[in-house]
Amino acid sequence: MIRSGSRNVVLAAMIFAVAMSFIDQTIVSIAANDIQNHLHLTSTGIQWTINAYLLGLAVFFAFGGRLADIYGHTKICVIGVVVFAISSAMCGLTPATSIAEPWLIFFRGVQGAGGALLFPAALAIVIQNFELSERGKALAIFFGIAGGLTAVGPILGGYLTSWTWRSIFWINLPVAAIALVLIALAKPQSAHRKAPLDVRGLGLVAIGVGASVLGIQQSAQWGWSNPATWICIAGGLIFLAVFMRTELHQEHPLMDLKIFLLRAFRTDNAILAFAMVAFIPLFLFAAEYAQISLGRTASNAGFVILWFFLGFAPGSQVGGRLLDRVGVRRPVIFGAAIASGGFFWWSTLTSSLHMGTQTWAIILTGFGMGAVITAANTDAVNRAGQFSYGEATGITQTVRNYAAAIGMAVLGTILINDLRARTTASLIDKGVPAKKAAEIAKASSQSSAGAHGSIPHFVAVNFAQSFSRILVIMGAVMLCAFALAILGLPRGKQVATSSMHG
Repeated sequence: MIRSGSRNVVLAAMIFAVAMSFIDQTIVSIAANDIQNHLHLTSTGIQWTINAYLLGLAVFFAFGGRLADIYGHTKICVIGVVVFAISSAMCGLTPATSIAEPWLIFFRGVQGAGGALLFPAALAIVIQNFELSERGKALAIFFGIAGGLTAVGPILGGYLTSWTWRSIFWINLPVAAIALVLIALAKPQSAHRKAPLDVRGLGLVAIGVGASVLGIQQSAQWGWSNPATWICIAGGLIFLAVFMRTELHQEHPLMDLKIFLLRAFRTDNAILAFAMVAFIPLFLFAAEYAQISLGRTASNAGFVILWFFLGFAPGSQVGGRLLDRVGVRRPVIFGAAIASGGFFWWSTLTSSLHMGTQTWAIILTGFGMGAVITAANTDAVNRAGQFSYGEATGITQTVRNYAAAIGMAVLGTILINDLRARTTASLIDKGVPAKKAAEIAKASSQSSAGAHGSIPHFVAVNFAQSFSRILVIMGAVMLCAFALAILGLPRGKQVATSSMHG
């Protein structure tokens, strides 16, 4: 084991390496209008500018983790950082011509692929350079800072866009440079094991995840009644079923699915899936609530999420340290109960239309989520042997991204439908004919975000009530995570093992 000082440099290097990928999950959403106007993109084009990145992450996470285990975590992490930085520069250099749309969508997809290469490798490096008894503390810092950067995205995007939208991509270049310098200084330990790459498995999982996530992502645009939505989802699930069947008979599989025989690993991933259904969609919905109901500008809407991360960061620390001391069961049960209670409490306060009354509920929710995500994620990867950390991280991140896509699609549909119903009823109460009221409600539900100055008070209240319903669902989702933790997580600390199945 390397010296403590060197380990801290390794941790700092990996935080800078993943910082770009976390910021870019949310930063583009704030600049979307400026990008669309300057490059004359279609509505579908700007939506794909956001989706291409998330799709690139989802499709290539498992591949990135396996590559890191085969060729070396440090090498793949460096390649991922370089790919991410170059693709970021190319996004910033998008020409304002007819090729702008395909150019930007392509390089956003490459950005996502770069993030999928670097993140599993970076997390595996942190794990390999800290003993089992110290990993909870180290990864609490890792996830606390990395998670906080997701909230920084909208705030940073608001300020950078006032200069030029291109700067939201160029900001990644100095971050990448710092990461590469720190990696060179730290020279992190990185064990790996040579093995053939399962190309067939890669193709199956890429098509399966890509098609099903595409269908889920596009459900808001295509509609749930559109056959294309279900063809993508069903087709993707069929490919994933074939992938799982194939992998069980491979000598060197892309994913060793036998790891799911470990009850704790299964349960950790199920808990992370439930947590992500609430965690990632919350950023978008809370930012919309800040603009529509609280009257915040787009650049200031992200500050609402900062209250969440004022709780998330210390929650991560508590979850990680408890994991080191007593094992995964207590911090996840404790965190899920707090997060669920926080969501329910917050849901009762949204209609006040006053941020001051909601801050403690938001902080409490963030605290619980921080404890759950850090403890469950760390424990899941700890269950893998030293040569499988990248693979295990690829699996957990694929599960997390898949669940987040489902959460965005399903909760987004519920939010829009609930808002339309409430707005229609309000307009009818004001004397508008039912058919006309429904048409106005449909149009306003698609265009009200970002136009806070022209939003009537009753629409602001309606959105607050619809957002409240979403928070109740998120609270129920975290109750499911709480129940899973009680039923499936082992008692006591995990014992260090040298193999995945030890």
